[in-house]
Amino acid sequence: MPKKKTGQRKKAEKQKLRQKEIRNARENVDLAAHPCNVPMECDKCQKKQKNRAFCYFCQAVQRLPTCAHCGKVKCMLKSGDCVVRHPGVFTTGLAMVGAICDFCEAWVCHGRKCLTSHACTCPLMDAVCLECERGVWEHGGRVFRCCFCQGFLCEDDQFEHQASCQVLESETYKCQSCNRLGQYSCLRCKTCFCEEHVRRRGVRTDRRAAPPCPRCAYPTHVTADLSMSTRSHRYGRQGAALPDDDDDDLPNDAGYAGVEGGDYSSYSESEESDESEESESEEQSEEEAAPSHKQT
Repeated sequence: MPKKKTGQRKKAEKQKLRQKEIRNARENVDLAAHPCNVPMECDKCQKKQKNRAFCYFCQAVQRLPTCAHCGKVKCMLKSGDCVVRHPGVFTTGLAMVGAICDFCEAWVCHGRKCLTSHACTCPLMDAVCLECERGVWEHGGRVFRCCFCQGFLCEDDQFEHQASCQVLESETYKCQSCNRLGQYSCLRCKTCFCEEHVRRRGVRTDRRAAPPCPRCAYPTHVTADLSMSTRSHRYGRQGAALPDDDDDDLPNDAGYAGVEGGDYSSYSESEESDESEESESEEQSEEEAAPSHKQT
């Protein structure tokens, strides 16, 4: 018979599990909720942007800077790991600042732990947008991750990219290495793989976990579970081409008839009106020439 657990033992086990969950949650912080990526409003120009040491628009220094690693605005440690000692005094503003991160362009407090660990673990170290290819220093908005391919996105392109992220680069769902139907799809490479080519020989993978992509080693997903679509081609003008100088009367959204369902009704009406005006002018010229011929 196993011994019955006491109340103190149960309490210790629950506390141990809770501490483990806290540690895991601290390591897997969402990028949008990280202190170096929180929203900030400038004190002078009143424009919203990412947490920065200087305003992206007016270059003004913030009155209450926020630490990019721990997220505190006021240092209340009397005897901590602060590089600048301030016993019995609470520090705010630039008195709390110790450095500026080269990656996220945000203040780092004068705590020894933040100064030594933030530069190595900054989540915006390689934050280059997939769509516009801009870094943190080249735009003023926040940085997000795509929920499908886990790529970095700026605040301007996040919705447009996620709306078109589940589109394959090929025109069919067939495997890239053979002609069979691709059962697994990689959301980064935008390709499909069959069961044989996704589980290569010599590569040991966990049977319970999703097999990695043979190209980028990103975890693949079952194609049937995703709303993947194939690449499609659109022919015709599609309303994107600007009208030429000779076709000023044409509307911009007029496409080719039969392909994009274009409507040339306005163009045909203009041709008919031009033809009618030309016929009327010819009749008037003939009438004017007829009496002049009789008089002679």
